Amino acid sequence: MTQLLTLITTLPDSPKLRDVRIPSPYEARAADVGDTDELGHLYFEAYEPGAGCESLPEAIDDIRASFAGEYGELWSEASLVVEHDHSLSGAILTVRRAPWESTPDCPFIIELFVDKSHRRRGLGRSLVQMCMATAAESKEPAVALRVADDNHAARALYRSLGFSEWHPQH
Repeated sequence: MTQLLTLITTLPDSPKLRDVRIPSPYEARAADVGDTDELGHLYFEAYEPGAGCESLPEAIDDIRASFAGEYGELWSEASLVVEHDHSLSGAILTVRRAPWESTPDCPFIIELFVDKSHRRRGLGRSLVQMCMATAAESKEPAVALRVADDNHAARALYRSLGFSEWHPQH
């Protein structure tokens, strides 16, 4: 049975983080509520059936809920979309603090997804690094997220960016 792991990384004050860019020919910009339908489509298509949402309307509703603050206050500066040829290729959605019990008190990435046809080009890595840079510039000490324990590719990406398992202190 798949379980979710909470991962966290402390943010170094590193000039390297501030210089992160999306690979060309892609462009990054802040996610906007006007992106809801396109983000919902991208979100639904980015995952295997049933792994994210069960249907396209559910995926769009989930993105709408993200913008409405149902998963915490969406942090616009750390929530980005990637565009290529006027269509979305990837996104990261980050809240200032997660509303769920047993989560660290820091910015929390609630979604990271990249169109299947645009994977393996550094988009996900760049999005996470840009989120980390924004958090570091805001003097946040860390960034956290949850990932399925059987999502080995995502776990390897996060590990390479300095994330490790977080366990609440009792």
